[in-house]
Amino acid sequence: MKQKHFHFCGVAGSAMATLAILLKQSGYKVTGSDANVYPPMSTMLEEQQIDFTNGYKKENLLPHPDIVVIGNALSRGNEEVEYVLEQRLFYQSMSEVLKNTFIRGNCPIVITGTHGKTTTTSLTAHLFTYAKQDCGFFLGGKAENFPVSAQACKNKNGYFIIEGDEYDSAFFDKRSKFFHYLPELLVINNIEFDHADIFDSIEDIKKSFIFMLRQMPRTGKIFVNGDDTNALAVVKHAFCPVVRFGTNEDCEAYIHNIEVEKNSLSTTWELTYQQKTYSFTIPLLGEIYVRNATAAILNALEANIPLQTIQEGLQSFKGVRRRMNSIPTQTELLVFDDFAHHPTAIRASIHALKQAFPTAKLHVLFEPRSNTCIRNDHQDTLPTAFDEANFVYLYKLHRPQRIAPEKRLNLTQVQQTLQANQKQAYLADSLEEIQAQVQGNIQKNDIVLCMSQGDFGGLPHTLATSLIV
Repeated sequence: MKQKHFHFCGVAGSAMATLAILLKQSGYKVTGSDANVYPPMSTMLEEQQIDFTNGYKKENLLPHPDIVVIGNALSRGNEEVEYVLEQRLFYQSMSEVLKNTFIRGNCPIVITGTHGKTTTTSLTAHLFTYAKQDCGFFLGGKAENFPVSAQACKNKNGYFIIEGDEYDSAFFDKRSKFFHYLPELLVINNIEFDHADIFDSIEDIKKSFIFMLRQMPRTGKIFVNGDDTNALAVVKHAFCPVVRFGTNEDCEAYIHNIEVEKNSLSTTWELTYQQKTYSFTIPLLGEIYVRNATAAILNALEANIPLQTIQEGLQSFKGVRRRMNSIPTQTELLVFDDFAHHPTAIRASIHALKQAFPTAKLHVLFEPRSNTCIRNDHQDTLPTAFDEANFVYLYKLHRPQRIAPEKRLNLTQVQQTLQANQKQAYLADSLEEIQAQVQGNIQKNDIVLCMSQGDFGGLPHTLATSLIV
């Protein structure tokens, strides 16, 4: 029998590469191409013996593959895209391939929301794996409990746990990726305005969620943030049971007695659900992670995983790379690297650190990098996200040319607003400048928090090894 051949146009994207590797490990022939493939992505692909080409050209599609997977970064005018259309080759989005190859036939657990998707998905996958359930997963980040970011179910009728992104699927399919994931158990962590490059309003985003809910079977179940008005508005359109989780006493799954342990990276809380109250501890900081963990717990309880196994699994969770990671230092400073880039997530991360280390001065470094972050949609709300920081260091916009000048975030205005609120705020155009600013203010036992959707030019690790107190 002929081995099915997948060719990835845009193979160097993190999700695309993860899927390419998963297909290769599942016995398919996989090739790829991209504009630039460099480490660590090139190393990953080479280790899996996936042939790839730097640059897009029609010769990469000879002989014709069975399925061309077109990444959502590609558009009309790309040489390979045009060749696929002209030659009438069979093509799909990444989301469609995931659905048809790994999701269909299993019980999909789909984790959605503006914030917390990767952590909640990783936690859920870890709990199910720890409980020795047959589960596959597809993660949007590097979970430290797993050597890989994706795996297939061993058999049909297993659980497939996947991060459901609301971003569009491809240039030919503007539906959100999560539309393709056929959820039977669904988490909606929260819904806020994001992805301003493809959504015009919060109502547009809510419509996308509602569109997904139309596919859920009546036997499915939705776990929704009961403290989020947008999420609650969406689930009014559900065709299956809805369980609200949150700190509101009216929630079916009521979160209470949250305690961030002082001078520690740990949080405890209680959960009252179905007339029972449970106690949990997780080695992560703050309420946002309690909510993520609660969503994972509810999925585990739905799968009849024993309570003790869930509690042990939470304690053994090692976190997700670049989600409030503590970086080792040679001093008494604490340096953290965090992915937060939306005002709500920024505020939550800062608040969690202040709860854990209430007497420490907090230096927050922020790089506006995402398509939403470099726009002025959050011009007025961004400064308030830093309310609990002692020092704020703003780095220049990442690739501002993507956005028209009148739509760009005005960092000078953000700095002036912070200063008007008696905050020590700085604006830097280079990594060296921002490093010097931090060094000029840092004192013994201070905390440094670096926030960026990217790697911030390696600055978190540079500061961890170079700051002198």
